[in-house]
Amino acid sequence: MRTAIFSLWLSAVYLCLLSCSDGLASDARKTATVRAVERARGAVANIHSEKTALDKDPAFRDGPPRKVNGMGTGIIVDERGYIVTNQHVIADVDALRVTLFDGSTYTARVISYDRKHDLAVIKIDPSRSLPVIPLGTSSDLMLGESVIAVGNAFGYEHTITAGIISSLSRDVEVNETQSYSNLLQTDASINPGNSGGPLLNLDGEVVGINVAIRAGAQRIGFAIPIDDARKFLARLLNTGRLNDTYHGLVTRDVKSPQNLKLVVDSAEPNSPASAAGFKPGDVVMHAGSVAVADQADLERAFLGHAPGEEVEVTVLRDQAAVTLKVQLARNADPNVNHASSQVVVRQPKENFDDQVWRVLGLRLAKISTAQLDTFRTRYRGGMKVVDVRGDSPAAQNGIQPGDILVGLHIWETTKAEDVSYVVNNPKLVSFDPLKFYVIRGPETLFGSLPLARERK
Repeated sequence: MRTAIFSLWLSAVYLCLLSCSDGLASDARKTATVRAVERARGAVANIHSEKTALDKDPAFRDGPPRKVNGMGTGIIVDERGYIVTNQHVIADVDALRVTLFDGSTYTARVISYDRKHDLAVIKIDPSRSLPVIPLGTSSDLMLGESVIAVGNAFGYEHTITAGIISSLSRDVEVNETQSYSNLLQTDASINPGNSGGPLLNLDGEVVGINVAIRAGAQRIGFAIPIDDARKFLARLLNTGRLNDTYHGLVTRDVKSPQNLKLVVDSAEPNSPASAAGFKPGDVVMHAGSVAVADQADLERAFLGHAPGEEVEVTVLRDQAAVTLKVQLARNADPNVNHASSQVVVRQPKENFDDQVWRVLGLRLAKISTAQLDTFRTRYRGGMKVVDVRGDSPAAQNGIQPGDILVGLHIWETTKAEDVSYVVNNPKLVSFDPLKFYVIRGPETLFGSLPLARERK
């Protein structure tokens, strides 16, 4: 009997050891790189873009503009769906689509961008709170330190590559209009589509934003140091520009290997911050529900609150936590400290109908090829003029309801996207007056639309 019980006990111990050893083996395979990726991957966004491009082939002169697909990567910096990426990823795009690590997909819109420093903020509207990228510092990076790049390389979403820091400060000139200073150089593979994605340390913290590669070279990539990027991000999220609110806090980031903190230098006179009682030397710890490590955190904490709304801010003062209440003011206050003028806030786009009505003075509807055949023309399609605004360029130059708009400038107008491309073209000023072609009865008529007054 005792022998049987002992045998059962040995079997149980053996099975337990097998199970435990499997767990130990699994844990042993989880290297620092694996753990770093697991910590950060949920806050990485894959960006897919669509923009309209002109075909350079002269033979395509009468054809419609082409749609070009692009790709990039972004980093979630706020639970509500604010994502930072490179400006060149979102430049001149018509549409943005973001895919997260869990496979969920969202339409995104551009909030603000900074061409000089090649950074932008886009926004999605999730139904849940999103993970935010763990924040590191670039102040203590070491030559040869291991780093990880995560990105949408050539459209392969969430591609992971690893390497080291090859240099701590590089000045890089990409072309005549774009140059960078103080970039990190890494041999972690960075490919087209990685732009805007994170460069991680082995703690899974973001220490850089991948921005460029050396054309023709192998494993020479560059990233914006995160300490620099966060300063620019604070301007991109500035509540005065995005939210029409004003707080009046003057602060500075302190970033060292031992500490990340936001220190109050002053409160502007007659500002909400002054009324709340901030003092020089206060260390901002929390604002609303946001744990504050730098100016970017402070701005996003205030973002979304209306003028007159109170936000509780906790500061460390003389080794004690003090809670202050900031009642945000409207940004019309003459004491507003405006952000850098190089930051551009993207205003919501007009819809197609309103834009064409404002610029050209036309209401348009698509006409089918079959309907166009009744006119016995050589055109592949057109837009029917439904209405003409009085005193508009269209009305003053003879366009009438019932006309079929078949061309603007050098492009045919077979669909709404063709007209939108012309109206939104950055070279529109050089088209003024804008040549148009319409079908009326058996004839094709043409004329020119002066646009200077309508563009205002």
